Amino acid sequence: MKAKKLVTGFAVLALTTLVLGACSSDDSNSSADNSTEATSEVVESTEETIVEEPAAGPVLVDGTYTLEEQNYSNDYRVVFTIDVEGGQIVTSMYDNVNEAGESKTENEDYNTMMEDKAGNSPEKFIPEFNEALVAQQDPEAIEVVSGATHSFHSFQNYAQQLIQAAQAGNTETIEIDNGAELKDGTYTLEQENYSNGYRVVFSIDVEGGKIVASNYDNVNEAGESKKDDENYNEMMEDKAGNSPEKFIPEFNESFVAQMADEEGVPGDIEVVSGATHSFHTFVLYAEQLINAAEKGDTATITVDNFVAQN
Repeated sequence: MKAKKLVTGFAVLALTTLVLGACSSDDSNSSADNSTEATSEVVESTEETIVEEPAAGPVLVDGTYTLEEQNYSNDYRVVFTIDVEGGQIVTSMYDNVNEAGESKTENEDYNTMMEDKAGNSPEKFIPEFNEALVAQQDPEAIEVVSGATHSFHSFQNYAQQLIQAAQAGNTETIEIDNGAELKDGTYTLEQENYSNGYRVVFSIDVEGGKIVASNYDNVNEAGESKKDDENYNEMMEDKAGNSPEKFIPEFNESFVAQMADEEGVPGDIEVVSGATHSFHTFVLYAEQLINAAEKGDTATITVDNFVAQN
């Protein structure tokens, strides 16, 4: 069970709560396009809030950090920039532009179609994404927006990668070879910090351009899986009707099955009841491992995850 997320940003009290949505369609064209609605609006923090310091988590180096998709999907690609000052994200600008540099939020026909189809549109939900990142400082602490699930997972994944760049003070533009064929190899991601005695370790194996194995787990300092913690599993069964010994294998099996489809994306995996927070962490990290496999980068990804003080 994940620890309570720490809110470390500004304007926290002004943030409108984002509602978890059951709708997973935010584009009538394709799943790839679903992940790329955006706006050029820059969100700035204006109200300081005193909050608890994290026991562990990102220390961000001041600077401007940029991520760009290299390939256009249905005529658009993501560009995303954050500004860090005083160790805090003070502006977030997630956008989706065509070759002329025009934002999809300016496409009136598209926005009208999305309102009719999903009850939401880029001109409305993308400002919510940007505001939430500035307020929360932690992509995992942001809830999915109804009618924009695919776009949200893309935003959350890329925000996490920008934060990792800011931790290292690396201002080189992150290039995402979106839609590229997966390169064969083993790709690994690990959390650095333990939360309630456990951290995430996650690897995927790619063969013939397909994900053939997924090994997501939560392990303690001895390398023991949370699946094997009988007391914890019993407690979670009583409290939530689910437990790691059940949902962790389900995550892995569903991921491999979903990615067997050429149009498959992790965000299309059905949310597992009683394991919502763990599921969204799983999807966030799965998206990043796919980006690594698209580039053929087998270096272990280290995530300096937020851990709240007890």
